[in-house]
Amino acid sequence: MESNLEQQENMREVDDAPKTSERVSEPERVAEFERAPKAPEALIPLAFLGLGLYRAWIEIVFVGSFVPFPVSDISLRDVFDWSMVAVSLLCVVLARRIGPFFNKRSVFIGAGIATTTATVLMFLTCVMPQAPAALGMVASVLGGAGIAFIILIWSELYGCLNPVRVALYYSGSIVAGAVVLYIYKGFMFPWLFVMSALLPACSLLCACRGFSELPVDERPSITWARFKVPWKAMVFMAAYALGYGLMETHMYGGVFGPHSAPGTLLMGVLVFVAVLIRGDRFNFGIIYRVALPLIVVALFVVPAFGHVPGDVAGWCMSAAYTGQSILIMLVMSSICYRLGVSAIWLFGLERAIRQIAMWLGRMLAAWAEGVDVLGASGETIVSLLAVAAVFAAALLLFSERDLTSRWGADFIEGGVGAAAALRKQELSDRCAEIARTYKLSSREEEVLLLLAKRKTVGIIQRELFIANGTAKAHVRHIYRKLGIHTRQELFDLLGVTEGHF
Repeated sequence: MESNLEQQENMREVDDAPKTSERVSEPERVAEFERAPKAPEALIPLAFLGLGLYRAWIEIVFVGSFVPFPVSDISLRDVFDWSMVAVSLLCVVLARRIGPFFNKRSVFIGAGIATTTATVLMFLTCVMPQAPAALGMVASVLGGAGIAFIILIWSELYGCLNPVRVALYYSGSIVAGAVVLYIYKGFMFPWLFVMSALLPACSLLCACRGFSELPVDERPSITWARFKVPWKAMVFMAAYALGYGLMETHMYGGVFGPHSAPGTLLMGVLVFVAVLIRGDRFNFGIIYRVALPLIVVALFVVPAFGHVPGDVAGWCMSAAYTGQSILIMLVMSSICYRLGVSAIWLFGLERAIRQIAMWLGRMLAAWAEGVDVLGASGETIVSLLAVAAVFAAALLLFSERDLTSRWGADFIEGGVGAAAALRKQELSDRCAEIARTYKLSSREEEVLLLLAKRKTVGIIQRELFIANGTAKAHVRHIYRKLGIHTRQELFDLLGVTEGHF
């Protein structure tokens, strides 16, 4: 933390900036802002890419597209998914008592032991074919439970980040996970087993490192406040997961799985590069505007031409689903970041609903095979249902102003941290209102919220991973658009009192 002298110096620099700029012409001010150094925004702590490691682990051990594990009478994938659902829902119910996870070593150790044991048991089914069902069942239960905790740990971490960093790190993790899978495909079986068993532990170590890089006051809150479920976000995600589940069985018949498909890698790279280059100027609405046409191409255009390889449809679908996954992560993490919602509660509910919707999609697809309804084949019915589900999700997405909306989430009176949560929500709403009124960019709105929380320029610089000059330029821009000259004028405009935070 900065000393009092440093804080006073930073405050003086910010408050004096607009006054100095009054002597500079408008073109010169704009040029100065555009010349502000941007390089540090491109720096990505490698620890935050560890999320891609657990994605790679899921595909290797349980999706079934990577290692030819013995076939069991019971769908181990379903057991794995339902174990994940059960543990996620249990965490939702107990979120107030067990959260947060970032400071509980027992949760990290337990999740690591469960997933590592599951890896060992699954690979044992390949060398002990006489007992694959028993080993696979235990492995699926342990794996589903362990990965649920790992997902929630990472959700807590990403729920502490602003949307631009979430988009950058999450898309980077998607790329990192795909690259790991491509490398692992060249391993011989013994090395594949050893390296796969290490993935969950490495992912947890990365998450631990990621939390340590966050400022103490930006880590998950230990207080509890009740919120209404952001039902719009849940319905959006469930509709899309249902559409994806309808097509999932036909997408990964070859050598690729959901996290290593070329479409997944391509979408991850495109979003990563776009956010890296454009930063806060990147329009996230482009993602779903691209995803919907890709699905239509995958379900109807490609199958209409018999000479076009079927893999193209799978690539289009995986790219579209990856784009929507990035949007879902942005929506959920933004709710946690802006309103202080418990990530364990919110992401636990989201993950459970997502897995159930995908399972229902797979069941509907299996039922539709060989069925004719009014002359339409089962495959056509599945395609129509998938498009309808995705289209409904897109309409819901269009109904929101932007990704930083509440999506139905709202504070409920009561709870241990009620007063603090209410103040945080009110301040966030006030900053959003000011941003709309004065036409601030998304990054300027983030800086405005940090300024309202009495953060100094130095702290803003570190929390947003931007250069000091960039932070000062954002503050000057905000002051100029709002027509103010001092931090106190900003507080007066926002209605922030001395004891607000």
